[in-house]
Amino acid sequence: MEPCDLSASQARRLIGTKRLSPVELAQSCIARVEAVNPAVNALVSLDFERLNEAAREAERQVQAGEPLGALHGLPLAVKDMVDVAGLPTTYGSPAYADNVARADDPMIAQLRSAGAIVMSKSNNPEWSAGGNTRNAVYGATGNPFDPSRSAAGSSGGSAAALACGMVPLATGSDTGGSLRNPAAFCGVVGFRPSPGVVPGHGRGMALLPLSTSGPMARCVEDVGLMLSQMIRPDRRDPWVSVVEGRGHYQGEAFTRLPNVDLCSARIAVTHDFGFALTERRMRATFDAKLARFSSVFARVEQTHPDCAGADDTFAVLRALLFSGPHRRLLESRPELVGPNIRANIEEASRYDAFDVVRALEQQTTLYRGWQRFFEDHDFILAPAVTIAPRDWHELYPTEIDGQPTESYYHWLGMAYASTLAGHPSISLPLGVDEQGLPFGLQIIGRRGEDLATLGFAQALERLCAGDSELAAPRPDIAALARAPRLSESADFYGFG
Repeated sequence: MEPCDLSASQARRLIGTKRLSPVELAQSCIARVEAVNPAVNALVSLDFERLNEAAREAERQVQAGEPLGALHGLPLAVKDMVDVAGLPTTYGSPAYADNVARADDPMIAQLRSAGAIVMSKSNNPEWSAGGNTRNAVYGATGNPFDPSRSAAGSSGGSAAALACGMVPLATGSDTGGSLRNPAAFCGVVGFRPSPGVVPGHGRGMALLPLSTSGPMARCVEDVGLMLSQMIRPDRRDPWVSVVEGRGHYQGEAFTRLPNVDLCSARIAVTHDFGFALTERRMRATFDAKLARFSSVFARVEQTHPDCAGADDTFAVLRALLFSGPHRRLLESRPELVGPNIRANIEEASRYDAFDVVRALEQQTTLYRGWQRFFEDHDFILAPAVTIAPRDWHELYPTEIDGQPTESYYHWLGMAYASTLAGHPSISLPLGVDEQGLPFGLQIIGRRGEDLATLGFAQALERLCAGDSELAAPRPDIAALARAPRLSESADFYGFG
């Protein structure tokens, strides 16, 4: 095993006992990037010079016996929606192709203070709008298990980089599944926390917590480790309810996830939450995976919370989020705005205040229904996404099993059901489907019980690790190293 293939937790333990040098780890990650990134185009704005400099300093601190942070010496990829001092933050938009960040985002400053070393930015769709990582600045990102297929989005670059062993940790963000969908497509772990767990000071509509940042890694333990260092007081985020003393969201608790007894768990399972267009192939894969381990639980029921109006609610609220600076950009520089952003703004123009009132009332009803549902259930298990990976040239699925989708985000219903309810949700890789493509299981916990949700996910991950049909898959690195450059593909840049 190469150092870059170690989990973040394994690498950190080896660094702490002087059995792995941060310089050795950095060099291994660089070699992996150089070998396979051309095939998938996951990482952009590479920063090897500062990575090596920081790794040498991390090595000096280890040898000098200085205190080491929880993420000491671990390379990190940062989604290209978040500022890293000295690196471009393009948002995947041609309008910001030359935008270089002057300072670190507070989240990045926090991760650096814990010892993480920024290696590069990771690719995302224009303004993270869409479930396919393509843009006109850096091009498309391919799936590590088949670069001709999508890595999903919007955190597709982070997921693909993790799957390939380019980095042990990566940031992501999630509105309608932008952490969970790419994690499922690429066979890694993505965690969407409850609102307020990870502060988001930069949200344009701070009181509407549909979007949140979260950790991505190759195993649940690593997600917990990274999350422990993303939690911080921040009065600029109104959903961070405990500013001093942190209360339930004490970061240190996530460095050692609780042991969860799977045998006492009351589980609800669903293919579609009653509304999502889940393809037959995904339903069959979910059933086959579930059959291999569901007997361990105390109770398993085919049921789900009432999600009436979820599609309409998400459509209106999402349009609301995109009606500010994006609308102004469309008005001033329409040639620099892609189809997904344009569609959101055009949709928003058709809504009025009464539509917003309806959506907020529907969301409230949905939220309260979910709380009642979880009085009798501990976790919900479901497919993380409605479809298996498709050709990345398809900007978004226009149909699922012959049924037309209503928008570029309509196929993301399996994810935005829990977004609307504000519940923590994780995508856990469980082997591959009959075509050899990763399958992601979505685990949803109670509102605010992020620690318990991660503990349950880790217990299930450990249960499945010894089953060849359920263990987390890994891509063929040698095949990726021989593959042609993705940038040589037709329609690599833009939107097709």
